Amino acid sequence: MDSFCSWDGETLVLNILGKPSAKQDAIGKAKGNQLKVSVTAAPVAGRATDHMVRFLAAQFGVTIQDIEVVFGRYHVNKQLRIKSPKKLPSVVDKNLPPR
Repeated sequence: MDSFCSWDGETLVLNILGKPSAKQDAIGKAKGNQLKVSVTAAPVAGRATDHMVRFLAAQFGVTIQDIEVVFGRYHVNKQLRIKSPKKLPSVVDKNLPPR
């Protein structure tokens, strides 16, 4: 996977570089093969990842149950799988390889 995002059937796979304790929740720019995502939550016991999942669920138009943290729950480097996203933030849409 050269890009930070790809399709696996109807599931969107995202490689994320998390930035906890940020001023605001935001989807940033691509950084190599990762997408920078900032969240306001502190990195305590996986809370920043939980907060990120809630934030991204709204951004992609899915429920939190539709997002699986494959790895990186306690680390800044993460991989998420988002089942059948209803909408795509522009940075993701622009970088997604065609299905």
